[in-house]
Amino acid sequence: MEHRYLGNSGFKVPALGFGAGTFGGQGPLFSAWGDTDVDGARRIVDICLDAGVNLFDSADVYSNGASESILGAAVKGRRDKVILSTKMSLRAGDGPNDVGSSRHHLVAATDAALERLGTDYIDLLQLHAFDAMTPVEQVLRTLDDLVRAGKVRYIGVSNFSGWQLMKSLAASDRLGLSRYVANQTYYSLIGRDYEWELMPLAIDQGVGAIVWSPLGWGRLTGKIRRGQPLPAGSRLHDTAGFAPPVEEERLYRVVDAMDQVAEETGKTLPQIALNWLLQRPTVASVLIGARDEEQLKHNLGALGWQLTAEQVKRLDAASAVTPPYPYYPYWNGQFSERSPVAV
Repeated sequence: MEHRYLGNSGFKVPALGFGAGTFGGQGPLFSAWGDTDVDGARRIVDICLDAGVNLFDSADVYSNGASESILGAAVKGRRDKVILSTKMSLRAGDGPNDVGSSRHHLVAATDAALERLGTDYIDLLQLHAFDAMTPVEQVLRTLDDLVRAGKVRYIGVSNFSGWQLMKSLAASDRLGLSRYVANQTYYSLIGRDYEWELMPLAIDQGVGAIVWSPLGWGRLTGKIRRGQPLPAGSRLHDTAGFAPPVEEERLYRVVDAMDQVAEETGKTLPQIALNWLLQRPTVASVLIGARDEEQLKHNLGALGWQLTAEQVKRLDAASAVTPPYPYYPYWNGQFSERSPVAV
């Protein structure tokens, strides 16, 4: 297993991590993702550790906390062998303060997550969304206190815009507080918005990307093709409304290009999609999910080989879109010599 630095933290994470959103199966969204119980989770953890995948990511809203509880039970007795990552700040209760990144909520939510995970520290704690109602200085002081208390080791964000992340990083530098080292972000062959602003920011500021939904919400499995209805077992039947949007013709164009690469490499479309991501700048770890052992082992096949530069170029061309202003001058090469990243 290849290990990569998580931004400028000095801490290494595996190139592939496991997303535990399939643990629990509670609620309309997460029941469609999977319903892995404790026994199934233990088996998945066994397979992951055998393959060198020791990063496990969850969130307090995944199956109403059941994902964290099941993950904690699955790693019991081998806490020192795993990296536990979780997220908070989305609504996790009915109370007026059960949401956001206030000191009140972050402290209470961290203690609750520690109890569910069965541990006394979280390796990586990420804010699941930006809270515009709480000053970033208060958020960062609270997170810094959690780090100093030993409850959290590293901090990160998820689903932040560029200005939200940069404002937070600047505040950390100004006040001498713990800095975000990770951005858990949506990124895939059919979702490349990350490259417009967040990737250049990550290069400049030393923030590592942890990628969620690398298969474009299940659209890059090879089961969705031009002129064919969604397969009966596709989770998109139940979760399309939650999924990042993608224009159908672009999806089909990308799948066509992936089919050509699959013929050349003997690899499957999911393996190609994951391998493409592993070659992108700033990507520290790509989170894979699995409803069962077979799917997990299949996704692990993204490692141990590499797309050629020519194949990457073809996939890039098939998946490219013209970014909105003010990003497109960089995209079309007008200022490429001064751009912090060529995408």
